[in-house]
Amino acid sequence: MSNSIREKCKALRLAHVADVYEKVPFENPEQFLTTLLQEELDLREAAKGERLIKKAKFMNEKELENYQWSDHVRFPPQLDRNALESLHFIDRKENLVLTGAPGTGKSHLVTALGRKACRNGYDVRFYRVADLVELLEKSWREGRYQQFRNKFNKVSMIILDEMGYVPFSKDGAELLFQLISDWYEQRSLVITSNLEFSQWNKIFVDARLTAALVDRIIHHAHILSFTGDSHRVKHALFSTFCLQNTHVLVISDNRLVSFNKVVP
Repeated sequence: MSNSIREKCKALRLAHVADVYEKVPFENPEQFLTTLLQEELDLREAAKGERLIKKAKFMNEKELENYQWSDHVRFPPQLDRNALESLHFIDRKENLVLTGAPGTGKSHLVTALGRKACRNGYDVRFYRVADLVELLEKSWREGRYQQFRNKFNKVSMIILDEMGYVPFSKDGAELLFQLISDWYEQRSLVITSNLEFSQWNKIFVDARLTAALVDRIIHHAHILSFTGDSHRVKHALFSTFCLQNTHVLVISDNRLVSFNKVVP
């Protein structure tokens, strides 16, 4: 492509036309222009999705395509896998709460949903709850608390991972409560926790604050329960033990079982 055409694309803010026009098949002028412009739009959307993913600050790159679905995920009556993956809950400003033992796939799933949401054009934020509370306390000390709250004005989906792993100070709990109150019926809030709601007073200290917080979260919420044993523990056990001689070690019902290997 000549520099003249490339400069015209730049002036028109057509960021991708110069790179893809030679790959577009030509049948007639209308088809060529339509296909070329669609390529520009598709690549713009893909680039926007990647920018949103970077902005969300996920902890890893987990995707739905490699999520191991099984009966260990128990859906509420009004929600199933297809409805969850459609992300309609974001538009309806509904919450998701994923509860269960550590290592059962909760963080993987919410990360994957968040990354898909970014690619669909939603502005998403991901926090470990303990990290968010630390940021809230710091912003309060430095007189930037309102400024920090305003950062979420245009965010559609907020993921709070690992609620209940670390208890909060009274000040931290109250600041988090205020923030979640801001989001009530305004944002879609997604939370993972290893604790049942009845145990949240262990981390929020104040029983009345805990009750008010839970009330806001579970209103318009879908609650998913994760059962079974830790995927990480199972993987570690498989990695620790290997095939030796004529014996095979496998895990059955969360127990190591050894049996003779059949050698042809």
